[in-house]
Amino acid sequence: MSIPILLYHHVGAPPPTGGWRSLFVSPKHFERQMRVLHLLGYKGLSMHDLEPYLLGDKTGKVVGITFDDGYVDNVENALPVLQRFGFTATCYVVSGLVGSVNVWDAENGVPPSPLMDIDHLKSWVADGMEIGAHTRSHVNLCKCDDATALAEIAGCKDDLELALGVDIQSFCYPFGEHRAEHAEMARLAGYHTATTIVKARASLSDDRMRLPRISVRLGTNLIGAVLQTTWERWRLKLRPVRQARTI
Repeated sequence: MSIPILLYHHVGAPPPTGGWRSLFVSPKHFERQMRVLHLLGYKGLSMHDLEPYLLGDKTGKVVGITFDDGYVDNVENALPVLQRFGFTATCYVVSGLVGSVNVWDAENGVPPSPLMDIDHLKSWVADGMEIGAHTRSHVNLCKCDDATALAEIAGCKDDLELALGVDIQSFCYPFGEHRAEHAEMARLAGYHTATTIVKARASLSDDRMRLPRISVRLGTNLIGAVLQTTWERWRLKLRPVRQARTI
């Protein structure tokens, strides 16, 4: 059994120019993607809700839904759609930049985008969604010494738990960059799962501190996005039919 975990950044109108446009999915397209998954019988789940399936304790047609960075457009545009279809999702938040902007992108010429403030985060949780950790400053862990990396990984959990009064169980590596020792730091910090940007489905044999995801971006074709999440199941259904025709 393998489970697709979707990775989103922005759910909003893409800017007219700039390479960062690829990180946007329009609200219309996001709604279509969720609606198609729902019509196909899939349940969108946060990493917390997905964990029993990753452990093999539950089975079913499920898809993980995650958002990196914690942009305000997630709560404004994605949350109502998720609620409409009865889905849950995880938003990975940079604890030291709550209510600020994506300053880590400035050196690449990316315009600032507002990040959720504490009220947005509390609303997200109150509406049944999960907040995950994305370090304190969106640092590239592979460019840090071990002490800094540990402070970023474990400190983010502490910050968010203090601010929100909830247990923070899910972690995401900024830029997807990490080494084996960072996965161990996440494990020791008390996270249940940690996600990367490796493009694959998650399987029961995967290290839950190094889970792959499927990135959904501006250029992702709707049918292609659905096939990425459903193809394996359809392939298994179609295989006996194709074999029967060749006998």
